[in-house]
Amino acid sequence: MSSPDQIRAVNPLPPVVVAMFLVFLGIELVFQAGTSGLVGGPQAIGWRNAAIETYHFNGAVLTWMWETGQWPLRYLIRLVSYPFVNANFTSMLIGGVMFLAMGKLVAETYGALAMLAIFFGSAIGGALIYTIGFGSQVWLLGVFPPVYGLIGAFTFLLWRRLATLGSNQTRAFTLIAVLMGLQLLFGLFFGLHSDWLADLGGFVCGFLLSFLLVPGGWARVLARLRQE
Repeated sequence: MSSPDQIRAVNPLPPVVVAMFLVFLGIELVFQAGTSGLVGGPQAIGWRNAAIETYHFNGAVLTWMWETGQWPLRYLIRLVSYPFVNANFTSMLIGGVMFLAMGKLVAETYGALAMLAIFFGSAIGGALIYTIGFGSQVWLLGVFPPVYGLIGAFTFLLWRRLATLGSNQTRAFTLIAVLMGLQLLFGLFFGLHSDWLADLGGFVCGFLLSFLLVPGGWARVLARLRQE
């Protein structure tokens, strides 16, 4: 008979992480079922393309809103909806696994609400930085920019821990350096896509948001402002 105090070999995933992953997976399974003809009839083959057209981020749309001063909700929502529409099942699976790993670490350390703030804040920031860097003709979809934001939050934790240990803090950026290096390597063989800037932008946003969202972070900011 096991003791209630027995340490479990595998810690359960936070509910918010499981729920979001199921959303990613559920959307992708609907697309797969439609493409296979299992549901929806002949028109279901185009469900993914229709979703991409409706929910992907488009730099031209953002530029139009900025220039006209009009901010329709159906366009604004693209800043946070594009991570839920992936190009294919493989992209969703890889991004989803990364989300499970990083989301678990961030949610357990920062809290569920802070994890959501970092995820969606990085999605918005990554899209904006992408547009600034490559102009209004860019478009974006897939979960990777906000996942890189979670990697940024995880990097912040490593960076702060290394500081307390008196170690070289640049070691905290090893993971992002490896990931960016792999993107460059694959780009040399298969063509480099400009959305690497959105991923890097998501990472930067996640790292910076951590200063405020890490437990005790906002209190430290207020204390510093009072001192000044």
